Amino acid sequence: MSQAFVKESDEQWLHEVQPTLTALVHYLTRENNGIRVYEQKYFVDDKGREIHAMSNGLSYTKDAEGRWMVLY
Repeated sequence: MSQAFVKESDEQWLHEVQPTLTALVHYLTRENNGIRVYEQKYFVDDKGREIHAMSNGLSYTKDAEGRWMVLY
């Protein structure tokens, strides 16, 4: 059977990624078809959240439960 088909159980959502920057980079790189995604900027916003601006053009932070989320 072809490996081109991904089983549903192999899918991972952003909020399921371990709460480390390394895990986020691996996840985003995998989602970006293997093209490396890296952190371009790190800062703490006025709400005290740690913000990671990534090379894919999006910024990420953790919610109150420590799960990754995209900032809009």
